[in-house]
Amino acid sequence: MAQFIAYKNPNSRTKKLYPLLLDIQSNLLDELKTTIVIPLSPSSISGSSAITKLCPQIDIEGKPYIAMTQQIAGVERSVLGKEVYDLSGYRSEIIAALDFVISGI
Repeated sequence: MAQFIAYKNPNSRTKKLYPLLLDIQSNLLDELKTTIVIPLSPSSISGSSAITKLCPQIDIEGKPYIAMTQQIAGVERSVLGKEVYDLSGYRSEIIAALDFVISGI
């Protein structure tokens, strides 16, 4: 699994609000059965974030999504849906959001 790849959310209870899960875990930890993800929510559902440093907007196929960094979660790799988007172009924004959650800067 590659870092900064978005997967379809297979969970029937949460996929409407969070249709995509962004894998943020380092490729060096591929041997683990779990990975760390940030849920991505369409801005039409979640609204624009007041704290854009925490929740950066990510555009996918012309549609804005909000990275819900404060809802970071660990999931079993085996439950991730289909790999659908490479979001490595947003690496700086994603890492800045993670730094903001952890250190406040």
